[in-house]
Amino acid sequence: MGWLQRLFGLEKPQDAQVNPDPTTVSENNGEDIPLERVGLNGEYDQSGLAKRVALAFDENPEFDNINNLYVAQTGGTVVLKGSVPSQEILDQLVNIASGVSGATDVTTDEVSVG
Repeated sequence: MGWLQRLFGLEKPQDAQVNPDPTTVSENNGEDIPLERVGLNGEYDQSGLAKRVALAFDENPEFDNINNLYVAQTGGTVVLKGSVPSQEILDQLVNIASGVSGATDVTTDEVSVG
């Protein structure tokens, strides 16, 4: 089961992108969507950043066996919680999460290694 399915109950949308171009929506008074709120297809999504990070993790089969790590967000900060098998894997996940547009920081305070 992929990250999007496990964390958000979503199948990967056909045109989903890790870094889509944000759309301008009337619900947002015609203003651009903040990068941390851009969804998988450029639409407004309250959890957009976390979903796009999960999608980025899905794109790397090396992380398919990690089932005890969760992705959340607080504004532009990606919050990782749970456990990973090694510090090297955690570093790779942090690097990937940091590269998602809208991510201003990645916190791992609640991740155990080993």
